[in-house]
Amino acid sequence: MNDADVSKQIQQMVKFISQEAEEKANEISVSAEEEFNIEKLQLVEAEKKKIRQEYERKEKQVEVRKKIEYSMQLNSSRIKVLQAQDDLVSSMREAASKELLHVSHDHHVYKKLLKDLIVQSLLRLKEPAVLLCCRKDDLHLVESVLHSAKEEYVEKANVYPPDIIVDSVHLPPAPSHHHSHGPFCSGGVVLASRDGKIVCENTLDTRLDVVFRKKLPEVFFLSSNYFVLFFPPGDH
Repeated sequence: MNDADVSKQIQQMVKFISQEAEEKANEISVSAEEEFNIEKLQLVEAEKKKIRQEYERKEKQVEVRKKIEYSMQLNSSRIKVLQAQDDLVSSMREAASKELLHVSHDHHVYKKLLKDLIVQSLLRLKEPAVLLCCRKDDLHLVESVLHSAKEEYVEKANVYPPDIIVDSVHLPPAPSHHHSHGPFCSGGVVLASRDGKIVCENTLDTRLDVVFRKKLPEVFFLSSNYFVLFFPPGDH
């Protein structure tokens, strides 16, 4: 083999090696690009996931804040409605108390009422001897109906006439501008057993309290409807 043949074979070998090297380099380049693209996609997806999670977290925080604010507004509205109801009931109670003061002005009507209250108290106590307490202003009216009240009680209870002693200590007077903050009584009577263990309060104020307690659910029902009608929950 001469020098020319050797040189030719060497060139062929060099060409083959170069070609293989180039192909290998292309393969490495393609593989590297694929791995880069995969890694880039993974990084992008990871960032997207982080963004979604952060958005969901903030969205939940916003929802929680909305619920808290709504709950606070609802509680505030309820408190306002309850306060308004309480104010309304108090004003109704006060108005009724003022009306009671007019009852004793009509002596004919009030005299009959005193008799009925005494009879009712006697029927509740069913004691042979009782102590009766009334306002000083009502003393003459009470004394004028005691006999007829005893007779009615005896007829209804079928018992002996009770011994009724009118107490020298009187109930407080009706409220006035001079004694608006002190104890007062709008009228009526208080009867008790002689030993004081059994007491029947039958004053007009006590009767009003009893009626008000019985009717309070209806009062609250009517006032609730009033406030729902005129003050819807969202308007407070």
